[in-house]
Amino acid sequence: MIPFNKPYLTGKETHYIYDAVNSGKISGNGKYTQKCQTFFESHYGFKKALLTTSCTDALEMSAMLANIGPGDEVIVPSFTFVSTAIAFVRQGATIVFADSYADNPNIDADKIEALITDKTKAIVPVHYAGVACDMDKIMELAAKYNLLVIEDAAQAIDSFYVGKDGVKRALGSIGHMAAFSFHETKNIVSGEGGMLTINDERFINRAEIIWEKGTNRAEFFRGEVNKYGWVDTGSSFLPSEVIAAFLWAQIENIDVIQTKRKLLWNAYFDGLKTQSNVILPQVPDYATNNGHMFYVTAKDIEHRTAIIASLKEKGYHAVFHYISLHSSDYYQAKHDGRSLEQSDKFTDCLLRLPLFFELEIEQVNAISDLISHKVK
Repeated sequence: MIPFNKPYLTGKETHYIYDAVNSGKISGNGKYTQKCQTFFESHYGFKKALLTTSCTDALEMSAMLANIGPGDEVIVPSFTFVSTAIAFVRQGATIVFADSYADNPNIDADKIEALITDKTKAIVPVHYAGVACDMDKIMELAAKYNLLVIEDAAQAIDSFYVGKDGVKRALGSIGHMAAFSFHETKNIVSGEGGMLTINDERFINRAEIIWEKGTNRAEFFRGEVNKYGWVDTGSSFLPSEVIAAFLWAQIENIDVIQTKRKLLWNAYFDGLKTQSNVILPQVPDYATNNGHMFYVTAKDIEHRTAIIASLKEKGYHAVFHYISLHSSDYYQAKHDGRSLEQSDKFTDCLLRLPLFFELEIEQVNAISDLISHKVK
């Protein structure tokens, strides 16, 4: 069976892990943590990058930094992973779910303004499949209504947005804050792991404190204070040096990894672009493609089920994705009852195809041929 995903190992992971362990410094915020954070800041223009144990933790940090609390409303797309919403639910916020575009799963920026009330505190756009949301429109709304924008960039490492001003910006560098994932299903991985990026200087100092269990420990080790103590809320969000060392081996090979993943993505697109059996992903002019995921949209849930079965019969594992959060067992009674038609469509019809570094072009072509000709 060709799996949906297979983590790629560069060969240097265990070498760097050995070096981290042998150094005697294996708790967080050591040499490899700092190497990773420095890379992300210098390469992508984040004002501050902090590694975390997961993208969920990064989102929870952002909710704390934004002072989200009971009575606040946070606008979140319904077609996303539960972490996008639960980070703010944990702070007591009410989630206001937004629909997707008709032609791609990202939050429909033209429908956000109607959801804003005097209780709205933040907008959380999710860059699905590493493809940018319309950040100019979202940031303009945030400025108009004095809201925070927290990018859920879990799938969006090494992907960019080209603004109306013609400037190309890395996803995760545009909103006030952003959260990334290095889970084993992502482009570069550390097994479990994530990162919070902070682009508004108001939040940088406090972010380090929350990251370090509510203490000013990071300032102490930089020699900025002569002792450290408990000064704010927080938790143990930073990963060990073992995780950071693993991630550093991936970062060193990010260009190689990205080149192969985009090659595979383009092979899928070229192999399926002339058929009318499924709808292909749309990449807007303002977005780039980071090769994170190749998905197709089937006609309906029965059609998708038939494609999955046909691929499985030939030894290929394809999977669907999120179930709309507004219809979840946990939140449907709290939802305001609005129909989110596009989100529900992607719930029933979106299908993700195998895409990982070691996948071969010949296998991509075989999958494309099967979808094009075998399942109508």
